[in-house]
Amino acid sequence: MAERAIHGWAGRLVDLRTESTEGIRTRLQQVFRDASDAQVRAWDDSIPMLRRELSELVTAQSDAALDGAVLEYELPLELRRPDVVLLLAGPVVVLELKGKVRPDRADLDQVAAYARDLRSYHRECHEREVVAVLVPTRARGYVGEFDGTHVVGPDHLDLFLRRLRARESRGVDLDAFLAADAYLPLPTLVGAARWVFEHGDLPRVHRAHAYTQPTIDALSSICHEAARTRTRHLVLVTGVPGAGKTLVGLRLVHARFLHDLVVERQGKRLTPAVFLSGNGPLVDVLQHEISAASRKLAAEDPTREVVSGKEFVRGVKDYVKAYSKPGRTPPEHVLVFDEAQRAWDADHVRRKHRDPTMKSEPEHFIDFAERIPEWCVVVGLVGTGQEIHIGEEGGLGQWRDAVRASERSSEWTVHAPLHLVPTFSTIECRPTPALNLDKEIRFHAAREVHALAAGIVEGRAASTLRPLVASLEKGVFHLRVTRNFEAAKAYLRARYRDERTRRYGILVSSRDKSLELHGVPKLKREGRFHRFPVGEWFTSDESARLSCRHLSLAASEFECQGLELDAALLAWGGDFLFDAASGCWSNDGARRYQDRKSVRDSLQLRRNAYRVLLTRGRDGAVIYVPREGAFDDTYEYLVGVGIKELDATGSRPPWTPRELV
Repeated sequence: MAERAIHGWAGRLVDLRTESTEGIRTRLQQVFRDASDAQVRAWDDSIPMLRRELSELVTAQSDAALDGAVLEYELPLELRRPDVVLLLAGPVVVLELKGKVRPDRADLDQVAAYARDLRSYHRECHEREVVAVLVPTRARGYVGEFDGTHVVGPDHLDLFLRRLRARESRGVDLDAFLAADAYLPLPTLVGAARWVFEHGDLPRVHRAHAYTQPTIDALSSICHEAARTRTRHLVLVTGVPGAGKTLVGLRLVHARFLHDLVVERQGKRLTPAVFLSGNGPLVDVLQHEISAASRKLAAEDPTREVVSGKEFVRGVKDYVKAYSKPGRTPPEHVLVFDEAQRAWDADHVRRKHRDPTMKSEPEHFIDFAERIPEWCVVVGLVGTGQEIHIGEEGGLGQWRDAVRASERSSEWTVHAPLHLVPTFSTIECRPTPALNLDKEIRFHAAREVHALAAGIVEGRAASTLRPLVASLEKGVFHLRVTRNFEAAKAYLRARYRDERTRRYGILVSSRDKSLELHGVPKLKREGRFHRFPVGEWFTSDESARLSCRHLSLAASEFECQGLELDAALLAWGGDFLFDAASGCWSNDGARRYQDRKSVRDSLQLRRNAYRVLLTRGRDGAVIYVPREGAFDDTYEYLVGVGIKELDATGSRPPWTPRELV
């Protein structure tokens, strides 16, 4: 039999009907040996109910005896386990059982996410309806449908399932559903980097592969052309938010696409490509994770050498410092620059490096490339709307100007998607449609999330944004807002209580100066910010003192840009407040920049900062707005666009139990 995914019990409904509660519970305990006493008690309470209700379903519809059931199905590559997955004739049904009369908003959102992920990432669920059902075991009747999730008391579960079954259809084959490779989620950026390091490339997730492989193929082709013809190329890759630009860059460098381009120089075999990022926290997190993975692999296999994460990804600033010195030549032939639109201008480079002779980062990279013997390719991965640092506001024009200013500009060929060709009109520019990634893959609904964030920070009319919020809610991206900080934390802890691998944390704006008065933490000591422990904060579980899951340390837009959480607790600051009278945002309450002359548009930097903060969660975000008069218009605006409010306990849904009609 082919390898199966981990699960507690699986079989047909007729098997569940005939097997004893003790036998099923024993099987669950054998598989999940770390189950707590509370978990075992929950199994003892729920298994008899499940056997009774599903037996009644089989009695009423005899063909249901062949339908499949899986208890405690561990989603492959993850540690999350829906309580029950039913493979009925027609739909797949996810049941989550809670020992309550009135489950809360976090319970609803948890089961909705299970159904969403099966629909998105499970091979057998792509073309099939997946229904989310929350079963409060102390409730009665059909409670209702809330944002696409059904709430059903156990006494009505059999009737509800009878109405769901499409008797003329066939259900999912049990063995096909349990195949180990049937569920292939796209990992987080950090998880993907670790996977590429450990396995050489990402697992072939159909959606991600279909959307990104043409870009990888185009980049590989350009690099091989450059090596063959001894030429120099600037390649720009654009994409919608969440389209996987960074993943494309990491795969190009590390997934063997360029291994045949390894060259020897002075008797040494040199790596053909390097991945560079100006995003310091992203570099720190990737280096931290790769170093940890390398140590783990070396411990398991003493023949493996421990590799530093610095060999996997490097910071742009350090790279510029190393090779801006006369006579220094980079060893790589392919330089991949992540977030190329955020490259520093000349003034900022001079300030940061304390060297008045230095140039802009694009000028330096063109210079580096021209020193590399025979051929070189500079790949710029281009995003939009995330310029949050001083010196990042020059945009792509800096790359055009850098090529034009070169004394060897005629040697360069630019490759760009169609919409960027006019930017490089005076340089040979080859339009290449495959260099634009126009489908989001990093997490579901990414494009809509970024569109909503843009609409909010630009102050668009609430009525125009409400349909977008409703669409996101239907797509199981959950936005919540509250004026109670403890309620926000309680919601996240309840939502991810049973999902230890999930990451949630507090985010704040770096320019805020009021949130500490409302109990929001910041890493501050003796009046000075210390280096943020970004690697431990993002990647560690609750056993680590500084893990984001403790909700004891807040990260700013600088620490979280380019990184993802499963959910964010965004504490809205006094540096960006909505004014209902004017219909505009104001940054009058923001901390001022020390070097004000270098700031072109401080309000736009605030817009970009909150755009980043609003889009860090894969599952959604909880927005905390302090209960203070100056914040009232901001809160009302966020509620007005359709974001659901949490109550003081973490938001119980506004339902009144009723019987199924």
